[in-house]
Amino acid sequence: MTDTTSALTRRYQGELAARQQQGLWRQSGENAVAESWRNFAGNDYLGLAQDPRLVKKAQQHLERWGVGATASPVVSGFTAAHQSLCDHLCDWLGYPQALLFNSGFAANQALLFTLLGKDDVLFQDKLNHASLIEAGLLSPATQRRFRHNDMAHLRQLLAKQTQPSESLIVSEGVFSMDGDVSPTESLAAIANQSSALWALDDAHGIGVLGQEGEGSISRGARPDILIVTFGKALGIAGAAVLASPTIIDYLRQFARHYVYSTAMPPAQAALIEDAIRLARTEHWRRETLSGHAEQLTQGLHDWLETTSAFEPHAGNRQPFPQLLATPSPIKPLIIGDLAALQLVNQALMKAHIRVGAIRPPTVPANTARLRISLSAQHQKTDITALIEALKPVLASGKACEVTP
Repeated sequence: MTDTTSALTRRYQGELAARQQQGLWRQSGENAVAESWRNFAGNDYLGLAQDPRLVKKAQQHLERWGVGATASPVVSGFTAAHQSLCDHLCDWLGYPQALLFNSGFAANQALLFTLLGKDDVLFQDKLNHASLIEAGLLSPATQRRFRHNDMAHLRQLLAKQTQPSESLIVSEGVFSMDGDVSPTESLAAIANQSSALWALDDAHGIGVLGQEGEGSISRGARPDILIVTFGKALGIAGAAVLASPTIIDYLRQFARHYVYSTAMPPAQAALIEDAIRLARTEHWRRETLSGHAEQLTQGLHDWLETTSAFEPHAGNRQPFPQLLATPSPIKPLIIGDLAALQLVNQALMKAHIRVGAIRPPTVPANTARLRISLSAQHQKTDITALIEALKPVLASGKACEVTP
């Protein structure tokens, strides 16, 4: 074997060592430990992932459909369970057609790889998810990134195009690291004025926003293309793209992620439909999230600067920590410095509380943070425990030390 002597392997070893030295080493989450800990690190916003009714439904669907689809959806992998889920999605979200994918990553990549050619232009918010940014980089289209939620900048970029109608604008409904929302009405107006297509990835909005959990479209504007995922608020896995018959037919014909992948297991499709029914009708879940957010903000009021958006201050030092006031269950606690983040995270771990400690390059330099993720499954006592574990380390001032 050449693994130990290959120049490629030596390069990998060097890059891995550098990442460790920078304090950016990633490892798999210890889910076994999390079962006995208070978990604020997941995306189970509605608390459906462990719902006993869905567990029972999963067993029933497995008995009926088996464990796998066995083939691509264009061969023999598409079943009545898949069609029923598509119909339910269209009824819920008001689109004529839907296409299912095995993950949000696959859906986003299929979308950008398939719909764009070398003469097209892709406009993306700078804080879009890695699946979208990577797809844009690898796409034959020219990618232009506009400043986060800066509609004036987007207009400036579009104005430079000789054929703006040959463009696709992509943003997110709720941004996963800051928990803020995009200006959907402005995006819709800009897309309409320029005749560009507009796509919205609502992975973190679906199930959470709106009277029936319909997500970001509840705020009034409706994108040409809507991407929703089932592994966050709906508690399962997979994704769907919703759009006009022309766009869905085009993806069905040419999207390699769809044509050449085994279809989502039919039992999973049936279970997702069950989860959607609960998300639509059990309004108490969204009400519980609002109560948790208020409790967290009030409980940390004396120890934190609370702000509605993160904007770096001039100079090397910034007023940390900051708790971002967001309209979503994602509550980022901006620490800034990696060493300070580690101190705060260690204090939480001692209290058997798990929170996502997010570091560059996932977020910009000097914006390391705790990504506090609220769930309807949390009890008030869980929020209280989180607050009490944070207070001592925040009060000590060590979390405010920012390295220039």
